[in-house]
Amino acid sequence: MKKIAVIGLGYVGLPLAVAFGEKRPVVGFDISTKRITELRKSEDYTREVSTEELAAASQLSFTDSLGDIAGCTIFIVTVPTPIDDYKTPDLTPLVKASESLGEVLKSGDIVIYESTVYPGATEEVCMPVLERVSGLKFNEDFFVGYSPERINPGDKEHRVTTIAKVTSGSTPAIAEEVDSLYADIITAGTHKASSIKVAEAAKVIENTQRDLNIALMNELAMIFAKLGIDTHEVLAAAGTKWNFLPFKPGLVGGHCIGVDPYYLTHKAQAIGYHPEVILAGRRTNDGMGPYVASELVKAMIKTGHTIANARVLVMGFTFKENCPDLRNTRVIDVVKELEEFGCQVDVTDCWADNAEAEHEYGISLTDKPAQGSYSGVIMAVPHREYAEMSASDIRGYLTAEGVLYDLKGILPLGEADCRL
Repeated sequence: MKKIAVIGLGYVGLPLAVAFGEKRPVVGFDISTKRITELRKSEDYTREVSTEELAAASQLSFTDSLGDIAGCTIFIVTVPTPIDDYKTPDLTPLVKASESLGEVLKSGDIVIYESTVYPGATEEVCMPVLERVSGLKFNEDFFVGYSPERINPGDKEHRVTTIAKVTSGSTPAIAEEVDSLYADIITAGTHKASSIKVAEAAKVIENTQRDLNIALMNELAMIFAKLGIDTHEVLAAAGTKWNFLPFKPGLVGGHCIGVDPYYLTHKAQAIGYHPEVILAGRRTNDGMGPYVASELVKAMIKTGHTIANARVLVMGFTFKENCPDLRNTRVIDVVKELEEFGCQVDVTDCWADNAEAEHEYGISLTDKPAQGSYSGVIMAVPHREYAEMSASDIRGYLTAEGVLYDLKGILPLGEADCRL
């Protein structure tokens, strides 16, 4: 049985390594010594894998030393693929991972990429790096596969093994081997694509489709606000039709939905096509943070508050509920816009790590917000701890005539002063 190395032990890599580690020898590799130390103590800061699940993966070991994966013959790359400040794909982590693998790559080895990329990136960017560093020949000495990740952080129902997996390989024989490899752990089944490019394209449009649907809901929310209609009431009514898609308005962040469309549009523009619809959806969703902040400020002005130096509490900072993931959180856009208005903003989050928030965003999280101190409160991320609070509980943080903004529409109709 071939030994596997999983490169990158974040939200994607660790659950995958654990699933394989229950059945075969696996080495989990990460460049973070701190991460490896924690995992060796069965501690997972992402909360994606429990201590019991780590213990069940009896054939899984962890290392930050490249030499420890030299004996593996299958390498699965699960490093992040972010965008830079100019909304351009940043393939640096992917290139560096490929360079590292090139140092240990041997004849007959297979490198499988799971990181989200634009169609063609695996063969146009990663493969040449592997060839250059290893001195080996692609599809003669070593082979490549692509099987896009479908991890949904914080979701305890849809796990790595219960989500259907798209697979592909650089030759028909390798495609079959990659598919069989994943089929051994994926109970939901696999789908073998005809080429690596098809698998790459399938992944990037999954989240582009969701992004566009949410953008439509966000635009509708802005229209309905001007008409004095509650968006969530409208969606509940429209949802009685059997084929109405249940999307809701909100902030669009995270490592996938708010990022992946830019990988597709980047490639489209590189081949001379300007994507109108996709970029329009991105502009809408990227503008929702400032919109939410301005709506709160308008409501505060109407109730007699002075905006300069007004204290505002933002509840929730992660990109989605019930997970500690701060990657590409768009709550920061709300915070920055409120600060531009002159507000003093406190941010609290019962799931997020304060050190990470400070490092990534310069935000120092407030552990215990003071009661009766805020002119406005935004319920930004409905972690279960916040969703279980009543409107009166949340209003306890407000001063007299303070404004409660329910961004995700969690509270019953009429209990918040405004909502998206």
